[in-house]
Amino acid sequence: MLILIPPSEGKSSKNTTEIKFNETNFVFSGQVKEIIQILKSKNEEIEKIYGTSIEKSKGLQEKNLNVFSNPCSKAIERYTGVVYNQLDLNNYSEESKKYFNSNIRIFSGLFGMVKPNTLIPDYKLKMNVLGLTKFWSPFLSKELAKEELIIDLLPEIHRKAYEHKNIKKISFYTKKSDKLVSAGHHGKVVKGQFINFLTLNCITKLDDFEKFEYDDYSWDGENFIK
Repeated sequence: MLILIPPSEGKSSKNTTEIKFNETNFVFSGQVKEIIQILKSKNEEIEKIYGTSIEKSKGLQEKNLNVFSNPCSKAIERYTGVVYNQLDLNNYSEESKKYFNSNIRIFSGLFGMVKPNTLIPDYKLKMNVLGLTKFWSPFLSKELAKEELIIDLLPEIHRKAYEHKNIKKISFYTKKSDKLVSAGHHGKVVKGQFINFLTLNCITKLDDFEKFEYDDYSWDGENFIK
């Protein structure tokens, strides 16, 4: 069972190693180089790509174009968003740490897919630009093909970046007037808590999802609903 989780918009700019990305033998380094070439060819469109001012876009573009010469941190140290703030990393047992790195995969617009302990430099590139879902799909689908079951906790745009024969897509909803509504920002908190629950308990069976308890969300066999 492999669990796919999203990256975070927020990222730490701190580098916890002096190892540069070109020294890591990253499995998708060839694909990253292709994306960098695409970015170079779109230098006149960077405001649209990054969705911010021209000055900020120039800084982000420079950062992305130079990723191979920049120092790294583990992915789990790099991402700092709401989901990641829920993870009780300091209290994971050795068994949970092993489970976390073996079973969790983080999707990324620039790097495709990484393990929590994969070394990556600081960057910013969303999956919904430059046709990246279509670009990554054949590579990520091939990488995931050997897995028997995929637990998909990704946003919709990231779900377009791969295909698999056995996917369990899980979302978080609140019930309002008998209608299910996306839990939105709070759903990220619950998602982080769920990932933490999976890791602390080294969960390997879908039946055990019903044991997850947080803020009145309950498992209905398909999704978590409050």
